[in-house]
Amino acid sequence: MANVAVLGAGSWGTALSIVLADNHHDVRLWTHRPEQANEINDLHQNKNYLQEVTLPESIVAYTDLKEAVKDVTAVVMVVPTKAIRDVCQQLQSVLDHKVTLIHATKGIDPDSLKRVSEMITEEMSGEYYDDVVVLSGPSHAEEVGLRQPTTVTVSSETMKTAELAQDLFINENFRVYTNPDVVGVELGGALKNIIALGAGISDGLGYGDNAKAALITRGLAEIARLGTSMGSSPLTFAGLTGVGDLIVTCTSQHSRNYRAGYLLGQGKDLDDVLEHMGMVVEGVRTTNAAYKLSQQQGVEMPITAGIEQILFQDAEAKDVVDQLMTRGRRHEMEDLSNVLGD
Repeated sequence: MANVAVLGAGSWGTALSIVLADNHHDVRLWTHRPEQANEINDLHQNKNYLQEVTLPESIVAYTDLKEAVKDVTAVVMVVPTKAIRDVCQQLQSVLDHKVTLIHATKGIDPDSLKRVSEMITEEMSGEYYDDVVVLSGPSHAEEVGLRQPTTVTVSSETMKTAELAQDLFINENFRVYTNPDVVGVELGGALKNIIALGAGISDGLGYGDNAKAALITRGLAEIARLGTSMGSSPLTFAGLTGVGDLIVTCTSQHSRNYRAGYLLGQGKDLDDVLEHMGMVVEGVRTTNAAYKLSQQQGVEMPITAGIEQILFQDAEAKDVVDQLMTRGRRHEMEDLSNVLGD
């Protein structure tokens, strides 16, 4: 049994806390909202995020970060990308011992174009952890909270650190693989949110399964192109954090990115959509970051560029789809060869 602090009491942080509690760990779930902490501690519920789930009594909510991380052996960061740096600075100020540091946030900072693990290492001293572990994969919090079968990947620069995280989480409902490709695992988890927005837009426009299948497939090609240009293994994008996460995020009503895209496809304004969602839609910020990265890397990402136009340049969704469908003729295997480096 380990003492584990989970930072972030949204749906995903709460679901991961349930996994850890099921594995008989002492779980401290940190939130900055006292009313949420009271609900978790007194009623064993977190209704704004996981309505149908009763939380194990071994999950204790904290609002004091210093108390939450006191004597823990592992810290799991599950806060939105935009909050990573601030939470890291807070954590740095209260930690007084080394921990296994895991993050389960899927995004890229649109200002610095840094992955989450890069932001963590910039903000926190290495004296408090050995290597950052990334946890990612096809995993809706709503299903994890109900103990439905789920498979994810953990990745770190050293296999020993990844295996520590694997041992913390793995059980009969939550299977955990390891993967040494940190860059690929992070990029796959972040970039699939862009394609999920596109899948929702396609459905919101009333297009059929053919269009969505094309969008997902060509979206995967874009993700792999950018990822391999940044040093990822192309095989990572054929795995859980690539095609696996892409499928689940582009096809499920649980996906907030898909749902946001659907509303955009119906003609709703972005600000209204985000207000309606009530939760962070990571794909919006990530679209902006990926578009900038594609220009920086010299990588062609027409779907990402099109969604960037819809989100930030007031382009009509149907016009963007028409542009994509009338692009010049290409050879499909040419893209595959470029990704594989042949």
